[in-house]
Amino acid sequence: MDSKKEEKTTKQQQAEKEKNIKTEDQQFTETEQENKKEAEPASEKELEKELKETKDALEEMKDKYLRLSAEFDNFRKRTVKEKAELVLNGGEKSISSILPVIDDLERAIKTMETATDVTAVKEGVELIYNKFISILAQNGVKAIETKGQTLNTDYHEAIAVIPSPNEEQKGKILDCVQTGYTLNEKVIRHAKVVVGE
Repeated sequence: MDSKKEEKTTKQQQAEKEKNIKTEDQQFTETEQENKKEAEPASEKELEKELKETKDALEEMKDKYLRLSAEFDNFRKRTVKEKAELVLNGGEKSISSILPVIDDLERAIKTMETATDVTAVKEGVELIYNKFISILAQNGVKAIETKGQTLNTDYHEAIAVIPSPNEEQKGKILDCVQTGYTLNEKVIRHAKVVVGE
């Protein structure tokens, strides 16, 4: 009897296993069918709609690209034109500020033709010179200091070396043959100097 019970229990277990396998197969089949539905291509209308959206986006990108390209081309042309004008007319401000000095020099020359007082003429020329130096300073031009300075090859050019009168003046500038100038701290002409040794 026990063997019959065992046989019956084993058959029941086997039946349950088969039932479970069938259920699992059925679930697998259902899942597979759902995946197929998802993988199936969208309907024609959806594809046409997606294609139209893509074409519209492409047209918009092309339009933006063309506009950007045109804007850059205009910017480049404008910049080239501005640079050319700057090169041609860059010194306009400086030249305009020097014109009054030319007027003063013309008046001085006329006055010298009939002048008898040399000191008055000298004072007039000094005034014109000071005015000119002042205008240069307003435009960023400064004279390089030389008197009693130590030789600095960044600013000075030694054109002669002479024996110094005393030990303190060795290596120092004794005389300036030609004044040097800087424009906004950049040397535009070195000062030509005589140095003591």
